[in-house]
This record gives sequence, structure tokens and C-alpha cells, in this order.
Amino acid sequence: MTATRRRFLSAGLRGAGLVALGGIACDSSRPHAGFLGLMEQMNERFQAALFDPSRLAPELGKDEETDLADFPKYKISREFPVAPAGWRLEVNGLVARPLTLSLDDLERLPRTSTRVRHHCVEGWSAVASWHGVRLSELARVAGMDPRARYVEFRSFDADYWSSWDLASALHPQTILAYGMNGARLPLEHGAPLRLYAAVKLGYKMVKYLTEVSFLPARTGGYWEDRGYEWFAGV
Repeated sequence: MTATRRRFLSAGLRGAGLVALGGIACDSSRPHAGFLGLMEQMNERFQAALFDPSRLAPELGKDEETDLADFPKYKISREFPVAPAGWRLEVNGLVARPLTLSLDDLERLPRTSTRVRHHCVEGWSAVASWHGVRLSELARVAGMDPRARYVEFRSFDADYWSSWDLASALHPQTILAYGMNGARLPLEHGAPLRLYAAVKLGYKMVKYLTEVSFLPARTGGYWEDRGYEWFAGV
């Protein structure tokens, strides 16, 4: 996120806080309704307006990689989930050619890699190198319908899921990663396949992927339905 964008969003949030203190009611149990919902909509419009689908995040050097042991690990399940037997990635929705892809199938598609800074909503950041296939390549192979406006991602980690705007999903640095730091993707970081991007906060990057759906309407997400912001750009 650029300094200009940070100042812009911070100013908006400060203003929102002042209005809230002025007495406009909000209900924290309904985070997308009332005043909280209104402010989320405003923040989302700001972020969407500032998003440039052609702007790339800085690619970092290998010397900036975080030690794997120090890169935080997250899951929803009680234990780190293991891929079910016969795991496949389903690609469906508004596509001409629905796909069912094994890891071997994915590895036969054009490979790309990226090493950018990962940002978490909790305030920490880390760096790793990721390799896999661009989501835009998957959209091309599946024949994405022009009516698609959103992409939904689902996993086998206790049904964790998220949905994205199409522009962010098709960004050149948004990939389906099957490798990390030059090796196979570790179990703790989402094996066999996870979503990774330079343009979103960490909770949007669904691990343990099972399904990618191209949709005409926006849905929600595991954390988004609990009050986290939906756009979550960086």
C-alpha cells in the first residue's frame, strides 16, 4: 500500500470514528448493517477506486525471505488438515469448460512465481517465494464467461472460504500456489494448493483449496461474514 493510499484510508477511518462518536447507532452483532455497514461500503468504494489492476507489488530478493519457521501458520480446523484421497480442484460457475484438475494437471499449466511481502490484518508481515499458476491462466483455460464479476474460493479446512472481486483475482500476481520457497507447499501453509496474491490481506488467501467458482454476484466469506472487511486490499 502506498503512503498516499494509507493517508487517504486513515483519514476516512478517523472521520468514521468521529461520526460514530457523534451518536449514529451501530450494532456490532450485525457488522454489515447500520452505521458499520455504511462505513464498510464507503471504505470498499475507496479501495476499489484506488486499485490499479496493472500495478505490480515490488518483487523482493531471496535475501529478504522470512525463515520458514518464523512465517506464521493459520488454520480453522483443530489440526492442520490433510488433503482427502483423490483430491482435485474444481473450477466451475460461469465458464465454458468446467474443470477438475489434479496437482499434476496444474503443474502442466504455465508456471509463474512471485516473492512479495505478505500482510496480515493482525499487523505482522513476512516474505516468501511462491510458485504455481496464475488464476488468470486458469480463467483462460476454463473459458471464463464475460458475465463473471466475482470469484469464490472454497477449501477443505473446515469449509473455510472467501470471495473476491474479479479484477483482483485476475491480477498478474494472484496465483494458485503449489510451491513455497522453491519446494512443495508445506502442509501448514495450505498444501496441496492455496490462493496467494500481492493485492489482498492474508485472510483472503484461502488455503487447502478445493473449488474456484466464477460468479455473477458477490458472496461473502468465513471471516467476512463475521465482520471483517470484504475488499481487504493492500
